[in-house]
Amino acid sequence: MNKILRSVTALSLLMLTVGLCGCSGVSVKGTWQPEAPRNQSYTRLLVIGVTPDRDLRCAFESTFASQLKSPSTTVISSCAQMGAEEALTRENVERAAAAVHADAVLATRLVSAQTKYKEGNGDDTRGNSVYKATDFAYGAYGMPVTELDFQTAPPLTSLTSSLHVLTRVYETRGARLIYTMDTVAKRQDVDSTEATLMTITAPTADRLRQAGLIR
Repeated sequence: MNKILRSVTALSLLMLTVGLCGCSGVSVKGTWQPEAPRNQSYTRLLVIGVTPDRDLRCAFESTFASQLKSPSTTVISSCAQMGAEEALTRENVERAAAAVHADAVLATRLVSAQTKYKEGNGDDTRGNSVYKATDFAYGAYGMPVTELDFQTAPPLTSLTSSLHVLTRVYETRGARLIYTMDTVAKRQDVDSTEATLMTITAPTADRLRQAGLIR
């Protein structure tokens, strides 16, 4: 799998019916954009998992939302606002954000992964669909802005994986990028989707609170 394909996989491998065991070996680094306000907290968040598989996207968004929400922070998943036939585009994201009066959008995608696997055919080892492109870019709100095709990923029985996930915080006023988080999970054995989601989302949400972006 080449670098471009790994990038546009966009969470599909991350959530490909497998997960990381526990939260050890996970690091999250946050970076402010130059001139981004450091004293601004956001109270209504639209969360997006950038993947072509709606079921996996909705599962990720639901788990992330559970880690982000608080008495002072309302979190809405894009799945709750966008129909199954609506593509992840800037226009559709802006429409969803406006409908729920979101003041920030959190977009998460898979940057890279290294894996070792064996084939299998059981319910928990089936393959899945991923994005494939020979050229691409990510535009406003982290949405893909190139023509993408679907490709089927191989089924898995067992998987050892190192993951690098990128989460970006955009202010809805002008689609301005405010903050970027790099979440890296070092090589570990994996066993469940739920474990993966918690491994990635819990420390990412904690970093957002440490940065004062949410309360």
